[in-house]
Amino acid sequence: MKNLLFLCFLCCAGVLRAQEMPTNKYGLAVVEKEADYMRMVKADTNMLMVNLSHFIPSIAKDIRYATKHNFTKQVLYQHTAIYLRLPAAKALRTVQQELAQHGLGLLIYDAYRPYSVTEKMWEIVPDDRYAADPKKGSGHNRGTAVDLTLIDLKTKKPLPMPTDFDDFSEKAHQDYILQDSTIAKNRALLRNVMEKNGFKGLSTEWWHFYLPNQAQFPLMNIDFRPTK
Repeated sequence: MKNLLFLCFLCCAGVLRAQEMPTNKYGLAVVEKEADYMRMVKADTNMLMVNLSHFIPSIAKDIRYATKHNFTKQVLYQHTAIYLRLPAAKALRTVQQELAQHGLGLLIYDAYRPYSVTEKMWEIVPDDRYAADPKKGSGHNRGTAVDLTLIDLKTKKPLPMPTDFDDFSEKAHQDYILQDSTIAKNRALLRNVMEKNGFKGLSTEWWHFYLPNQAQFPLMNIDFRPTK
């Protein structure tokens, strides 16, 4: 199987081009080399991975997987840089701009995630209710999914939400009936502003949003390090 080739279609000037990519043990094509990534970006600038801290300087972050304060209880990231594909980054910048008009902003918990981290998560918690199955890959591996919440720009504190990040109870579901009207309003505001700008929410996680048609972006296993 490892000698099989997968046709990864890229769009350049409206013309589909095929690039041969080796597949992994699950039959998935995963971009492992920076040279391959750069060729994709040259063919289609939408493939560019953008450092959100530079692209949206006002954005805040709390990268839990760079600490042990996450569901795996292990440090999975060696740095806290946050990246997304260019279309997702542009949409998120618009969200941030809209929220700022109301004294609010975004706090990022996770964005692009190398495929190897998804494999590690699955080793620790092999349950697709809580972790992405590496046989399928994740929107995070494609740079099109983001985990986030709202903060008050003055206090820099997160607004009250139904649960903490990575809470896998029913209370974290988007349709969970909340008794606290303020929390319900905050959850609805986050979902509405994200959906207004092209994202879709995950029904079981109030914090998780992704761009539709994300399969057009290949799975990645490149560790994008923070840049100055």
